[in-house]
Parts: sequence; C-alpha cells; structure tokens
Amino acid sequence: MSDSSAVAELINTEKKERVRKRIDKTRDLALADVLGYIGAYYNRTRRHSPLGGVSSEAFERASM
Repeated sequence: MSDSSAVAELINTEKKERVRKRIDKTRDLALADVLGYIGAYYNRTRRHSPLGGVSSEAFERASM
C-alpha cells in the first residue's frame, strides 16, 4: 500500500467512524479527538485488510 493510499484510507475511515458522529465545540477539541483516534484506535486496535487483518502496530512489530 502506498503512503498516499494509506492516508486516504485513514481519512475516509476517520470520517465514517468518528467525524460524522461528533460535533466538537472547538478546533482544538476536534484535533485532540482525531489524534487520539489515530493513536489509540486506528494504529493499535483497528484491523486492516491490506495488512492481513492485523493492526498497523502489530504489523510493524512483526516486520522488525
């Protein structure tokens, strides 16, 4: 998966799973929510089919 397609997948997933379900009061709160989602869920927990059904973090660990 190229870097640009990985970024596009992240943005699309974020929109579907988080942004459309939330309205944050400030830009700072929205940014904190997005960064928390990426760090706590998207990279560590969410399984990615292009990575063989494992999380990004698990894939990175297995590649070392």
